Amino acid sequence: MSGAALPFLTALAWLVTAPLLVLLGWYALEVALGLWRTVVMPDARAPKRIAVLIPAHDEAAGIEATLAGLTPVPPGAEILVVADNCTDDTAARARRAGAEVTERDDPARRGKGYALAWGRDHLACRPPDRQPCVVVVLDGDCRTTWSAIARLTAVARALNRPAQARNLLVGGPHTPPLSQISNFAMLVKNLVRARGLLRLGGGITLFGTGMAFPWRLFAAAPLASGHLAEDLQLAVTFAGQGVGVTLVEDAGIESAPAPAAALAAQRRRWEGGFLSIARRQAMPLLLQGVRAGSRHAFALGMHLLVPPLAMLLLLAGAMLLLTTGLSVLGASAAPAFMLAVALSLALALTALAWLREGRGVLSLRAAAAAPAYVLWKVPLYLGLARRRGGQWVRTRREPEPGGPST
Repeated sequence: MSGAALPFLTALAWLVTAPLLVLLGWYALEVALGLWRTVVMPDARAPKRIAVLIPAHDEAAGIEATLAGLTPVPPGAEILVVADNCTDDTAARARRAGAEVTERDDPARRGKGYALAWGRDHLACRPPDRQPCVVVVLDGDCRTTWSAIARLTAVARALNRPAQARNLLVGGPHTPPLSQISNFAMLVKNLVRARGLLRLGGGITLFGTGMAFPWRLFAAAPLASGHLAEDLQLAVTFAGQGVGVTLVEDAGIESAPAPAAALAAQRRRWEGGFLSIARRQAMPLLLQGVRAGSRHAFALGMHLLVPPLAMLLLLAGAMLLLTTGLSVLGASAAPAFMLAVALSLALALTALAWLREGRGVLSLRAAAAAPAYVLWKVPLYLGLARRRGGQWVRTRREPEPGGPST
């Protein structure tokens, strides 16, 4: 190859490497800073009035178990179930379990955000002295305790800002390897990286369940939405207002992973919603952080720029092959070397996160299937590239009869 072409090849190698060095570096920084626990206001007291708001679309199979875990209801607390566009007997089962139920029937406006707005409006109709001090949003298939809710609401009330519980998927001993890896990826995102993001920017994202809001913020929040990731959008909206979300990891929320047949649909919904918001909001948040000197907005924008872990590894691996090929043709080997170092660091820190937090979620034997999991995600990402946006769809739960996910 002519000498005149070599500088061009080197410039091309740096052009494709530089963005990935930034993304891998930020991911590594979040993980490194998230390897130890956070403790927020351990002496905070729970508010006098708590409302647990449960949006439930066709949750008849699991709503009674969720409510049974919250029985008996302590003084000053209440549970409101929004039976949202249900085609089953979710409402009847929730009433039988002792919860207050309000039903919403509006097929033209589907989505969890609309259900939350309906429940919020139901609570807002009460006299001020009967309105909750703090509202906790809990999905209909999740498990938690009143002690966790009390801890979560105490922090939200004391800081006067949203508070997010630790939200993890917990499988059994026979969970398939791909599901175990998916559960571990969620642990890295919702716990390890969330700790790092909190330390870097003073606020995290919302996870959709186990979210506590002071009534003043919840009453004014733009909830009515059919977006795939209404929780993440809400966190971005709060960030634009200078309000951060705090992590309360000693308040735990757990749910069972999606069955293998519904895993792809669940990941498509979660990651599609994340990428949709990241495309629209990451750069504006970064610019806001720079212009206003907001550490929170800047860190949240960087967090949104980092794609899901499997996508990040796929992109890094592909660019490493490309830059190595360019170096063989005569380009500088420095871009390929730097990318290899950054990728190795990200993988090493992910392994360290597994050693510290993930061994109960992901067995070493299942971890060996990680390359297959990354490749399994390729068709999913190609599908997301063809179909941007989309509306909320519910993931089929394990106890339900077979059939397509909705």
